[in-house]
Formats: sequence, structure tokens, C-alpha cells
Amino acid sequence: MQTNRPLIVDLDGTLLRSDMLVESAFAFLRHSPFRAYKLLTWLLKGKANLKAKLAAAVPLDVSLLPYDEGVISFLEREKEKGRTLVLATASHQDYADAVATHFGLFDQVLGTIGSTNLSARNKRDVLVGKYGEKGFDYIGNSHDDLTVWTSAHKAHLANPESGVQSAAAKLGNLDQVFRTPTPVWRAWMKQLRVHQWAKNALLFVPLLAAHRVGEFELFLTGIVAFLLFSLCASSVYILNDLLDLEDDRQHSSKRLRPLASGVVPIKAAVVVFPALLLIAFTGAAWLMPWKFVLALFGYYVLTLAYSLFLKRTMTVDVITLAMLYTARIVAGTFAYNFSLTFWMLAFSMFLFLSLALVKRYAELHESRMKNNKEFAPGRGYYPGDLQMISSLGAASGYLSVLVLALYIQDQNTLALYQRPQVIWLACPLLLYWITRIWMITHRGQMHDDPVVFAMKDRNSLLFAVLFASVFWFAS
Repeated sequence: MQTNRPLIVDLDGTLLRSDMLVESAFAFLRHSPFRAYKLLTWLLKGKANLKAKLAAAVPLDVSLLPYDEGVISFLEREKEKGRTLVLATASHQDYADAVATHFGLFDQVLGTIGSTNLSARNKRDVLVGKYGEKGFDYIGNSHDDLTVWTSAHKAHLANPESGVQSAAAKLGNLDQVFRTPTPVWRAWMKQLRVHQWAKNALLFVPLLAAHRVGEFELFLTGIVAFLLFSLCASSVYILNDLLDLEDDRQHSSKRLRPLASGVVPIKAAVVVFPALLLIAFTGAAWLMPWKFVLALFGYYVLTLAYSLFLKRTMTVDVITLAMLYTARIVAGTFAYNFSLTFWMLAFSMFLFLSLALVKRYAELHESRMKNNKEFAPGRGYYPGDLQMISSLGAASGYLSVLVLALYIQDQNTLALYQRPQVIWLACPLLLYWITRIWMITHRGQMHDDPVVFAMKDRNSLLFAVLFASVFWFAS
């Protein structure tokens, strides 16, 4: 049945499966990390002032934002009936206008402008002033919207926040609820990148190299270190995705990440990532040696620097990735109160530099397959750099084999192993694996992080068993 009442539509969390204030704040942090203090100084003058400053400083591409298809379909049906649609949002007027222009559905746009933050009571007062008490229908999702629904004729809910639906039902004007079904726990597991925790198994490498993996107390220490490091890493993954939202949405596969696609609420992510970081460092300070805490802190600082600017600098990005892998081995060494060895550090740096270059090559190969000859978004490379990257990556991988060969002749190695000459068998095994990884990548078949790929690839797992067996037999 057609109605003359205008339908008022909220933006954040309703039409948009995200939040413009959080989006713009992290976009600002990404482009101006050394001006982060500005966010606080702007906020001290009011939330409306913060939104105005961010809107002036950060132009967002609204065409890339994750919108709710169910809400859009509903609005399109109502528009076809001739109904007046109004976008009323607490987001800044500039962003609201851009969204309205993108869709071409709205007859009027109301947003935060000047010193008035168009939210809760302020929004209700403006709408009542324009359309009268009970003179409009309103679709929203948050606790702030409850105030607006008290003055609306009908209340529509879109993916309501916890407790909102039951509170709205008590108002007596609830009409319909739009929900986009999402397997929340799976989305969070993907967002935390639990599958990437496998990389943190590198913390056990020093224990294996020292031939002390059978000591229960040390093994338990490794488990604790693994869990703490993994929580810290997940915190970093969330922060990285928050900073990379716009770039991820331009990528063929990364656009499907939980935050980029809006499956995981962006406000929840802002709370979860510092909480995980706090748990990781509190646990490390309480349970682990101080050197491990220092190594964990160094890993976090380096990862933060990588997320903010190092990843966009050619060559520096892959060296940083190699250092981050090596940092896990360093942290493991400190967790067990072992001494660092030159051979382990040199071997891991060359090997993981090769794998970091594999990752970059795979990304650029995919870009070239799409006939993209332009600068890769958020990276310091062009698709035309493929040949140079493959040369550097293969050379780095083979240098790790050289380090392994030299390690066999070290006096400490001769003392540690009963049959050190057997370790020579590990060299052709490693040569085969590195060559195979690069051939797979060259053929465009590397669609994952190479370390994660190796942990799922049968040939790589067989290589790992044979490689470990060589060292076991040598000992």
C-alpha cells in the first residue's frame, strides 16, 4: 500500500555496513600517521568538529564502501512506488551527499554540519521539525536510533545492534527487520586470521635446533609463547585491515575480507584489536622472560610501521616481511632463554626474504593477468617489475642453501651432531623446494601466503618431513 509519509534512512550500520567516522579516521591515520594527535585535538572541540575536519582531510571513494543489498532493494522498491526517500545521518554532510549522488535514490540529504552532530535527539528534533510527530517512517540500527523511533510512525530495523530489536519492539511501532545472515564466528576466525597462526610455529625452531623439544617445561613455554604471539599477531591483522580498507576493496580477493566487505562490524574491530594487544602483553609480562616481551614489542612496532608506511616502499617492504618472520625465531630463542646464533639468523633472513618476494610476485602476476600496467594500489611496484622480483627472490632462496652448507662446517655443528656430513642431504632438498615454490608462483598458481601455502601443500609437507629426518638422523 502506497504511503505519502517519507521514509528516512540512516547511513552508518544501516544503508552502509560500516561507519563513516571510523572509516575516515583510519584513512587519515594511514595517510598521515605522524598527525594522529590531530584526531584528539579535533575531538576535544566536539564530535561534529572531528567529522568536519576528517571530511575536509580525507576524500573517501564511496563507490567502494560495503552497502547492505537488502536495504538497497527495499529502498528501490519504495522509490518505484513514488515514495520520498531521505538520507539522514550523523556522518558529515559531504560524505552523505557523496553517497546520495552515488545511488541517485534520495530526494533530500541531511547530515552533520556546523556544530550540530545529527544523531539521537538532534536527529529526532530535526525530523519532527520537518515532518511532524509520527509524520515519517525511519530505518536504522543502533541504540541512538531508539530516540528517533519514538517519534516515527513506523520503525524499520536493519541488522540491529545487540539489544536494539527488543527495545524497539517495546515502542509499539516496529514494522520489519532486515537481517543479512552471516556466520559471525567464521567471519571472526577469518578476521583474526587464525589460519595464519601457523606462522608462529617458527617459535619452536630454536627448541628443535637445540635438540631439546622433548623437555616438557620448555615445550610448555613454547605453547604459551605461541598463544601470546598469535594474539598479538591477530591484533595487528585487524589494525592492518582497518588501515587498508580502501586498498583492499580495490583488490579482487581482499575485498571479500570480513572488514572490507562489512561482515565484521567495524566498531567491534576497533574494540577487539587493542583488547587482544593488552592480553598479549599482559600475559607476556606475567609469564615470560623480559627478553621475550622485548622481542614481542619489537615485532609489534615493526609490524605497525609496516602497516602505516613501510609496505608502500619498494624493497623495504619485503625486507621488513623477512625481518618479521625472523622476529618469531628470535622471540622463540628468548622464550627459552637460549642464545641467538649467527647461522639461524642468516638462514632465516635469506629464506624468508625469498618467500616475501614470492608473495609480491604473486600479487603483481595477478595484476598483470588483468592487463593492469599501473602502479599497484598500496604497493611500491608495477606489474612490469616481475622479472626483477623473481631474480632477486630466487637468488635469496639459493643464498639460504649456501648458508646451510656453510653451517655444516661450523665447529659447533660438528660438536652438536654425531653425523654432521648427513646434513648435506638437506641442501638438495631445500634447493628442490625453493625452485618448486618459484615455479608454482611463476605459473600463477600461488594464491596464498607462501608459508600458509606450504603448510597445506602435500609436496611441501613431505619436504618438511624429509628435511627434519635428515637432521634427526644426523644427530
